Amino acid sequence: MRKNSPNLRAIRMLADFHKRYFPLFFLQKLTASVSPFFNLWMSAEIVTALYDRIPEKEIWSLVVITLAGNLFLAVFGAALYRIMKHETSILENNEKLAFLNKTLSLDYDKLEDPSIRTLRRTIRENTYINANGMKRLRWAIESMIVSGINLVLSLIFFCDMLIHIFSGTPQPVSVLYLIGIIACLAGIIAYSQYAQNKQAQFLGGINDAMLDENRVCQALPGHNRDVRLYRQNIYSQKTMHHYSIATRNAFFRFHNFSAVLNIPTNMMFFVLRALIYLLTCMYCIADVIPVGSVIKYIGYMETFVENISQVFYSFQNIRANTPFIETYLSYFDLQNTMYQGSLSTEKRSDRQYQVEFRNVSFRYPGASEYAIRNLSLKFNVGSRLAVVGKNGSGKTTFIKLLCRLYDPTEGEILLNGIDIRKYDYRDYLSVFSVVFQDFRLFSFPLAQNVAAAEIYDSARVADCLTEAGFGERLASLPDGIETPLYKNFDENGVEISGGEAQKIALARALYKDSPFIILDEPTAALDPIAEAEIYSKFNDIVGDRTAIYISHRLSSCRFCDEIAVFDQGNVVQMGSHDVLVEEDGLYRELWYAQAQYYDKKD
Repeated sequence: MRKNSPNLRAIRMLADFHKRYFPLFFLQKLTASVSPFFNLWMSAEIVTALYDRIPEKEIWSLVVITLAGNLFLAVFGAALYRIMKHETSILENNEKLAFLNKTLSLDYDKLEDPSIRTLRRTIRENTYINANGMKRLRWAIESMIVSGINLVLSLIFFCDMLIHIFSGTPQPVSVLYLIGIIACLAGIIAYSQYAQNKQAQFLGGINDAMLDENRVCQALPGHNRDVRLYRQNIYSQKTMHHYSIATRNAFFRFHNFSAVLNIPTNMMFFVLRALIYLLTCMYCIADVIPVGSVIKYIGYMETFVENISQVFYSFQNIRANTPFIETYLSYFDLQNTMYQGSLSTEKRSDRQYQVEFRNVSFRYPGASEYAIRNLSLKFNVGSRLAVVGKNGSGKTTFIKLLCRLYDPTEGEILLNGIDIRKYDYRDYLSVFSVVFQDFRLFSFPLAQNVAAAEIYDSARVADCLTEAGFGERLASLPDGIETPLYKNFDENGVEISGGEAQKIALARALYKDSPFIILDEPTAALDPIAEAEIYSKFNDIVGDRTAIYISHRLSSCRFCDEIAVFDQGNVVQMGSHDVLVEEDGLYRELWYAQAQYYDKKD
């Protein structure tokens, strides 16, 4: 491997994920490898002792040493094996954590970039297929460590045979045998390099086929109710069968290709073994080595040959896996480009903040159309602003820009007259409490979900939940705010409804106590009347904070001071409900289109 090869870099990363993993792995495998060599050595000594008819007491001493050595190696090896199971889980968890930390450290615009999302998905899919990537590299390195230990031990113990050989008078035929052994080893090494390249190319095509199969199987319907109603399982089975047949045929061709490709290697290994057997038996017949030593010398050389083969196989695995390692590392090479700023946001006790969008335009990465175009908007602090409009009009994009999940493509956004890009990024985010439509709750205790932290103010958590309308359910929970949500990690966890989850998300926004509270359609799953009731209640809770409400349903936002009507990435109308409903425009059109479904009938 080259000095700056991706595999060396990946190995260093693996070592950093858990620094004591590989030293402990080496110790465990060394212990496991010593056992067969020890048994070969002691067996040879016992056979030689029996053949030479040495005193029975000495023979029994050898037997006792053999049994005691095996007992020690078995006990010590079992202890190391148990330790390594734990160490392996730590390594794998740390590897996943490193990938997650990289994801969380990326600028938000990169998380939504289609090319980066595809990269992340490809890495995940590669892992599912033959463990391609870091896991396959780790397995190959572990295999090479084991093979390396066995090769070194084989040569160390075989030195005993070399001492016997060169202490006597070498015969010309012995030299020829040794030259033949060296030639076989050289041929195996040279041809294996060629075979590795061919197999790596073939495996690349198979991986593409398996990616297609994996994506299709993930996209097909599973156990949903409509699968049974529409009998989609029949279509799913046919589709999956088609792709599985294609993959199976690809593997069949690969195994046939490999079998033909490996014929020369197998023949050279056969010749190598034959030469080793002949050379060892020849020296035994010539009384150069004891008769019992035939057992251990042949055993050592068999182990040597087998592990030479395993080393080549490991190298083949590493080379075939290199493209997947390069893909994995390319994710860690992604660089953040968003300016982090340095100014602190002013902490005002009166919550008097001014926000202005000044000629803001924005286009998502890879998109040809602008989501926001020349938007200029200024809203009063402490007011209630509703943002309404059709799907795709730019409402959620407006919020993402305000919260600086993205920076404008053109124009600027000002907070108290200062471009928000100049504020310290983390500090600026603390100004906002947001409840998105696709909010997430975790399988942690209720209090940790509300506080978004392990350490929290219990009384404040309970107050926020009560204010958000969760008080009645809270009183019924067995462990109060300490009750785990869901059953992923705790069988005593409670399942909550969608409406209850929304209240917890609202309580989380209240607990953060930011001067801006934004609700981005978190109640879209509710009917319009229920949504209006929640918004109205929440409007009383927010107090003197600035509140921004986004909704498809205009009836939910009638209580707001101002309503911004978005259309095609810009504000086409702005004013109170009473004013806008009387004007000719999009708001009036949307209002009457919706109102006809919700008029109360006698």
